[in-house]
Amino acid sequence: MNKINEEYIILGMDPGTNIMGYSVIICKGKQAKLISLGIIDLRGYKDHYLKIKQIFERTQSLIDQYHPDELAIEAPFYGKNVQSMLKLGRAQGAAISAALSRSMPIHEYAPKKIKMAITGNGNAEKEQVAGMLQRILKYEEQPKYLDATDALGAAMCHFYQKQNPLTASKSKSWKDYIKKNPGKIRG
Repeated sequence: MNKINEEYIILGMDPGTNIMGYSVIICKGKQAKLISLGIIDLRGYKDHYLKIKQIFERTQSLIDQYHPDELAIEAPFYGKNVQSMLKLGRAQGAAISAALSRSMPIHEYAPKKIKMAITGNGNAEKEQVAGMLQRILKYEEQPKYLDATDALGAAMCHFYQKQNPLTASKSKSWKDYIKKNPGKIRG
């Protein structure tokens, strides 16, 4: 997958125990194209263990449908509620296990790193990330749930990392940043 003109597919995921976002992008050279963007709605399941089973099975289903080469997943942020963190960690683990069961490489990104890769600001709001992704990938309608665009952010962050893994976030100047990230310029 290191050949510059080889196509590859990235599955992006944003773990959640109520709403789990996913995205699929196809990449070739310095171009990425959105294939699918959506959510896995788990609110109908009251039992947490059934939610974990659904995450595993639905992730496998996405892998079987789109045949991604890699998984880019958002790491859970560290909050004050230990129970919430535990549940998010389980959701992430179920998605990772599903990818591993299909022998896919896993790439995990912190929320701040994703925001920085997409907007240039690690403290950007979810709406800012969603708006920038819409401009970069030129899709029509924003999804109802930002969990989907969070997943797309993880996939695009990984795409940018693959473009230049050693210097992806080390621009020497704004001119250099713009040169390296032409898709982030508003027309």
